[in-house]
Amino acid sequence: MEAIDVAADEQRLVAAILGRDRKAAAELVSRYADAIYSYVRHRLAPRADLVDDLVQEVFLAALNSLPGFRGASSLRAWLLGIARHKVESYYRERLRAPEPLGEDDDIEPTVEGPPLDDEIDRGRMEARTQRILQELPEPYSLVLVWRYWEGRTASEMALATGRTEKAVERLLSRARMQFRAHWEQQ
Repeated sequence: MEAIDVAADEQRLVAAILGRDRKAAAELVSRYADAIYSYVRHRLAPRADLVDDLVQEVFLAALNSLPGFRGASSLRAWLLGIARHKVESYYRERLRAPEPLGEDDDIEPTVEGPPLDDEIDRGRMEARTQRILQELPEPYSLVLVWRYWEGRTASEMALATGRTEKAVERLLSRARMQFRAHWEQQ
C-alpha cells in the first residue's frame, strides 16, 4: 500500500510541475538533490569542482524531459539514470579532447610493477590517490577513473569516446606511467 502512495505522490508532483508550479519544482530538487549530488560526486572524483554544475544539468534535463516521465520507475531512479548519462557524456567529451603533449611522448610506455588497481583499491591510500589524480592532466585522470573506478574496459571506453581501442589503451598506458611516477615521488 505504501508503494502506491509513493507512486501517487510522485505523479502528483510531476503533474504540479507540468502545471508550472514553481513550489513543486523546488520540492523535486529538494527531495532528490542529496541522492543526485552524492551519485555525481562519487563518479566525478577527484573533480569535485564540477559536481554542482553537473547536478544542475541533471535537474534542468529532468525538468525538460518531465513530460516524457511515465512513472515506470521511481522519480529517484529516473533522475539517477539522467545523472548517469550526464556523467558518461562528460567523460566522453573529455576523452575525445586531444591528448596533452608532454616531454615523455617519445618514450614507449611499458607496463611494469604491481597492478595499479591493487594500489588504487586500498582504502587507506584513497586520499593519496585523489591528490595524484588531481595533479595529472585531465584526460589521464579521467581515463583512470573510468577504468578503475567505473570498471570500464578499453573497448567500452573506445566505443563511448569514438577513439580506437588501441588509442584508448595507449592513453591508459601513458596515464598509468604518469600516475606511477607521481606515486613514487610522494
